[in-house]
Amino acid sequence: MRRTPPPQSQLDALWQASVIVWILLAGEGLALVLTLAPGVENDRLTYFGLTSLIIQWVSLLTLGSLYLLRRQLVRLRPIYVAYTALLLLIVASSLVSASAWLLLHEFWAMPAGGWHSLFVRFLGISLTVGLLGLAAIQNHLRARQLAIHAQRSRLEALQARIQPHFLFNTLNTGVALIQQRPEQAERLLLDLADLFRAALASPSNITLGEELELAKRYLEIESLRLGQRLVVVWDLPELIAAVTLPSLSIQPLVENAIRHGIEPFPLGGTLQISVSNDNGYTKIAITNPVSPSASLTQGHQIGLESVRARLKAMTREKGRLETYVEDGRYVATILLPPNPQVTTR
Repeated sequence: MRRTPPPQSQLDALWQASVIVWILLAGEGLALVLTLAPGVENDRLTYFGLTSLIIQWVSLLTLGSLYLLRRQLVRLRPIYVAYTALLLLIVASSLVSASAWLLLHEFWAMPAGGWHSLFVRFLGISLTVGLLGLAAIQNHLRARQLAIHAQRSRLEALQARIQPHFLFNTLNTGVALIQQRPEQAERLLLDLADLFRAALASPSNITLGEELELAKRYLEIESLRLGQRLVVVWDLPELIAAVTLPSLSIQPLVENAIRHGIEPFPLGGTLQISVSNDNGYTKIAITNPVSPSASLTQGHQIGLESVRARLKAMTREKGRLETYVEDGRYVATILLPPNPQVTTR
């Protein structure tokens, strides 16, 4: 059984051992630079030890504060997290510098103004490093936002492109039903209108229950067209999770399943849609039969690309779409994190 990793926050990279080691090494490098800088009149080895002690305490205190506040910070936008980190860095620098003076000024004499100069230097370095980091984060977020806008424009074009063959097949089915089964023809046209209304609206996020209803409307249309060749199996919990996903995320996967997994077989096949909980994630799986000679690089790509990109944009890359073949069946799985941080425009 495929295991889903636990949800991650945007600060989790800071708690990795390799990152902490690099931060400590960078602190030692900064202490060495300050020790070798002109104007240091005291014993340089002692000065290096003092600056190294202060820098490491500032670094660890800042990291510890961010770790303690991680549950609150994960709810904030990335830029506000960066502002908070800058504030914590300055506060930590002030506290550590003041503590160093209180504990060491009687044991280590400095020239007049030496302690004051040292503290100002540390605060200046903290502020400079923090502002540089903040500027880098702002540029990254700006570039990411531009990329999201460009991707959204591309996805809107993809979303507006409803498969012509589906429209023509549906209309032909409706024409054939008008005289023989007018009630079914009316239901078909109403379902088609609902699908087009959702497809042509501005890109938005809807609940999982609403998205499943759209998929049911689509399958009702295809059932009228394919008849007994299409067998749909629903495996849904009694209570649908209150999660949000991009509109028309499941329908393209179902459409691909019918086009590439049901229509090519003379006898049709079984399409299964299931919703379950997987290690805190909401898992939506769409499975269909696949020919042993079928290539996963043919078909399935336009709809998958659109769904995958919109999921990443909406959930800040915590949600994803996975596809694979298992036991002769093609499986497309949407994984949604609990209480996703929804990005809207």
